[in-house]
Amino acid sequence: MKLRCIIVDDEQIARNILKKYIGDVSTLDLIGEFKNALEVLDYIQNHPVDVMFLDIEMPKLSGLNLAKIIENKIKVVFTTAHREFALEGFDLSAVDYLLKPFSFDRFLKAIQKINPNLSNSTVISTPVIDHVFVKADKKMVKINFSELLYIEGLGNYVKIHTIENTLIVYEKMSDLVLRLPSLSFMRIHRSYIINTKKIKTYTKEYVEIKKRHIPISLTYRNSLLSFLEKA
Repeated sequence: MKLRCIIVDDEQIARNILKKYIGDVSTLDLIGEFKNALEVLDYIQNHPVDVMFLDIEMPKLSGLNLAKIIENKIKVVFTTAHREFALEGFDLSAVDYLLKPFSFDRFLKAIQKINPNLSNSTVISTPVIDHVFVKADKKMVKINFSELLYIEGLGNYVKIHTIENTLIVYEKMSDLVLRLPSLSFMRIHRSYIINTKKIKTYTKEYVEIKKRHIPISLTYRNSLLSFLEKA
């Protein structure tokens, strides 16, 4: 029997990553996704849910307060970029606490706490994609992830910086980031996505990639620094 799952997170990128992870485990069934906790309160009145992947910092009603309201009626896995909420999360009997960005292996460990019988046979293998095609100069150009340094936003265009050259592409940053592997590429500023494997040095204010100092905005600082501390 599959576990009925829902995702509660106000960030579309985070929801997309979780949807991909859930889709790769045959014993999980995603039955809903929500941008805020208030929507969930109405939904769970009429729909049985086994597992909730729950962000903590959300507008109007936080994930911690939602967990208090449902009182252990649903197994909760917290997903957040802020480690300071971990203790309170476990006090609410959460199954696990996933610190963003988290890998598929770490996600599986959380699922195994819910279902100890989960085996490798329940994981659906998917082909590894190591590139993306973008449209530039009226043709589709292949960009290998290993050669991509960083991406700079220019309104409805992006400037893609690779080891060998630079391309101007008609595509929004918000759309392009969804086509990149989340464990290697991170948005660190409204105008920048970086390949974390290409960072040479960093401070709280910037990362250095190929002698270019790329600013880190306050919005993304904690999640980036947390990621780099674990790298």
